[in-house]
Formats: sequence, C-alpha cells, structure tokens
Amino acid sequence: MDQAPAEEILKKVIAIPTVNDNEKEVADYLASLFAPYEDQGVTIEELVYSPGRSNLIVTIGEGETTLGFSGHQDVVDPGDLADWDTDPFVPTIKEGRLIGRGASDMKSGLAAVVCAMLAMLEEKKVPGKIKLIATVGEESGEYGAAQVTDAGLAGDLSALVIAEPTDGMRQICYTSKGVVDYHVTSKGIAAHSSRPHEGEDAIAHLLEFANEVQARLARLDKKDPVLGKLTSLITMIKGGEQINSVPSQAELSGNIRTIPGYTNQVIFDVIDGLIAELNAKPGYQLSVDYIYPEEPMPGDAHSPLVQMLQKVGLEVFGHTLTPVGGTGASDGSEFVRAKGDYPIVMVGPGSDSQHQPNEWVSLAAYHQAIAFYQQFANEFFGK
Repeated sequence: MDQAPAEEILKKVIAIPTVNDNEKEVADYLASLFAPYEDQGVTIEELVYSPGRSNLIVTIGEGETTLGFSGHQDVVDPGDLADWDTDPFVPTIKEGRLIGRGASDMKSGLAAVVCAMLAMLEEKKVPGKIKLIATVGEESGEYGAAQVTDAGLAGDLSALVIAEPTDGMRQICYTSKGVVDYHVTSKGIAAHSSRPHEGEDAIAHLLEFANEVQARLARLDKKDPVLGKLTSLITMIKGGEQINSVPSQAELSGNIRTIPGYTNQVIFDVIDGLIAELNAKPGYQLSVDYIYPEEPMPGDAHSPLVQMLQKVGLEVFGHTLTPVGGTGASDGSEFVRAKGDYPIVMVGPGSDSQHQPNEWVSLAAYHQAIAFYQQFANEFFGK
C-alpha cells in the first residue's frame, strides 16, 4: 500500500474520538475499507457491545490455519487540553511524527494491521486465512476482548499477534501479568463512641481483612523467571461517619498483579475464603466484588512464533526483536480463555508517549510496521 492512503487511514481513526466509547464509528469506517473485497470472500462482522460500541471481526483468505491480528479501538482521555500542543483529535504531522490521542496506544498498530491486510487484498496475494479482531473497551477492562472470546470468535486461531506498542517494534511481549482488582465493603452498626459495645466497628473488621489478606497472598511466593512475583496492594480505603461515632461502614479497594504460576481462581479462593471466615464471626458483614479480573498471559520466549517474528523483524528493521514480559494486562489476558490453545504475542509500532499529552508515532515506524505485518503473514503461511 502506498504511504499516502496508509497515512490517511491512520489519521481517520485517530480523528474519531473513542475515549472509552464510540468505537462503532471506527468499526464502521474500517469495515467500509474491506467491503469492496467481499467478492474475494472477505467476511465482515460487527459484534455489538452496547449502543455506539462495536467490536469488528474481519476475515480474509481461506485455509485450515488461521492467523489472528488484533488491536483495540478505544483510547484514554486526553486530559488537560492545555498540555497539548495540538488538538488531540486533529492528527498533526511534525518532523516525521504523527501526533494525536491514540497515535501510539494503539491506533497506529491497529491501522498498520488493517493496511497490511488491505495490501494483500489489493495485490490478490492473501497467503492464508487471516482474522482481524478490533475490540472495544481495552483501556477500561478488556471487556470487548472478553465478549469476542465468550462468543467463540477467537477460538479458531492458530496464533495471535496484538499490535500493542512495543518500544518502536524493538520488542516482542510474549508473557504478561494478569490483574485482579477487588472492592471489599464492611458493614457495622453505628453507636456513640463512648458506648462502643453497643455498635459494630466496620473499620476494625475491614482492617482485620486487610492485614490478613496481605499475609495470605504473601504466601503465594512462586517467582516467575521473567515477570517476578505476584504483587498485592491495598490502594484505596475509606469509612466512618464522624469522629465520635462507631463507624457503620467502611470499604477498601485492592490491586493484585498475578503471574502464570497462579491462576486468578487461586486469588479468588484466598479472598473469598477469608471473607467467609470473617463473616462466621459475630457482627462481621463483609462482601467482595471483582472488577474486570484478567488472567496472566503465559508464553515461551523460544517458541516458533517468537522466532519467526524475530526473523521477519531482522529482515524488515535490521535489528533483532527482544522477547520481554509485561507487567500490565491487555486484551491478551482475555484471549487466553479462548477455546483454542495458541500462542499470543504483542508487537507493534508506537513510542513511550502513550497516555501522555502530545502522544505520537513515527511515520517511518508506522510504514515499516505495515511491511512487517504483511511479510510476517507470508512467512507464517510459508509463502
């Protein structure tokens, strides 16, 4: 694909504001790019998450083996516009960089995958069956990927490449931590602080939970050679009504980063078990909610997929892509639940400016990414 139309596609998707919403406009636009090739057997499906929010699944080519490419359509809030040199939703090119919200995370990766697939269709050189999965809601909980997975639309893949930014495509993220965010509520009985025996101290009960849950999670001390240990933090806590009353309510929130050695179910069992033990005591009323838990993503730095990506990277970029682990969750944490047992990696263009003002991507890196994805598809199918 020529550079001008490829840049136009990137500009268009960045210009569509998708701050935790409105992904359907991106999905519709990308679908329109593939629609002219439906006579080549291209299939296009939008999976609606909610009004104005659609995942997009596009399949090109044919065969028993399916290569998946994925990217998310949403972006984080641009924050204080005064911190931006340009309008975050008016893509601007300066000194070889395209600036705009999502330029790095990760509309450049999504657009590069789309352009690579369109180039294959234009040239009528689709090497095999390739599926694009463009998701909603990655930045706020990976719930688009969860919906796609639960619908069985990611179960037929043989391998999946997620085009998240990886240090200007110098790295391949092949494993990552999962995450369990949880919220615990403690209910007590209010009373005058001079007569505490007449009440139930919700804060005291909650603090007992907080101390004990940290102790129990600390016993899960396996160490992943790449990701390190599981981590657990109490990140928010509040409660009580006023200084001279026994507190009738309290709540806390915690964040746990898991490793492949411990599934999220292990974490649930620890927390749920402790809640049940405490609630067996007189006067304790604790409850827990989990917010978009994500499984850790296992992987192998020496897998055939990683080695193949390294081979293509050396040919396209002239440098070796380094296998690394990631501490943050991604859509990959949902796709690991898919029916098929296939490797998942992340490799994509971008910079270290994601989630920051004046987010940018190098246009040279963007065009190289398009060539990389197209060449990788050929290599994957042995063409």
